[in-house]
Amino acid sequence: MNRLKDTPEGERYSGWFVLIVAVFVSCLITANITAVKLINLFGLILPAAIFVFPLSYITGDVLTEVYGYSRARRVIWLGFFCNFIVVLFVWIGQILPPAVFWDGQAAYVRILGYTPRLLVASFLAYLVGEFANAFVLAKIKIATRGRWLWLRTIGSTLVGQGLDSTIFITLAFAGAIPAKGLIIAIITQWLAKSIYEALVTPLTYMAVSFLKRKEGMDVYDLQTKFNPLVISK
Repeated sequence: MNRLKDTPEGERYSGWFVLIVAVFVSCLITANITAVKLINLFGLILPAAIFVFPLSYITGDVLTEVYGYSRARRVIWLGFFCNFIVVLFVWIGQILPPAVFWDGQAAYVRILGYTPRLLVASFLAYLVGEFANAFVLAKIKIATRGRWLWLRTIGSTLVGQGLDSTIFITLAFAGAIPAKGLIIAIITQWLAKSIYEALVTPLTYMAVSFLKRKEGMDVYDLQTKFNPLVISK
């Protein structure tokens, strides 16, 4: 199990890998839909997606830890394109003329509508955050020779979620709310998501241990090209 290797042998995708990918994409899309609702949690104003979005990072940690950065990179791009498809057809549904007896158009636009600014902020924050998360985890794994899983899962989340929160909130709301409000919102979301990750670390350990045993692999990205635009290697 501790044997070092650069990439998984072959390009076969097991049922477990497909399941993890499905969970990753589902969490991502669900987060983007539920983020429209703001909730009051112990006095903190947070998007409802706070409960599901961190799961995409946790799943991303599992992907990188077990299958390596190369496969995680493909899944990150897959999630991006799946989300783009959802947004595209939600928009098409929005501009199609509603039936004369249907009175839900305003609610549809209010909940599912996206402004171009929010879309750019969301897509860019996702790509930067997820790739930073995978990169940091893979590099720490090499540096520690596979020890201290908690260090790389929490450390990569602090970096990835920090970048995600900073980019999204800044691009989406700069100019609309005061600078102090932006900073508070960024720190609040960053800490909430990171604490979430830390609390579920035991579950991450269980998932990683189970998958490494079932898949018979423990990938170290010793010669992996970390360019996020390189999909083939």
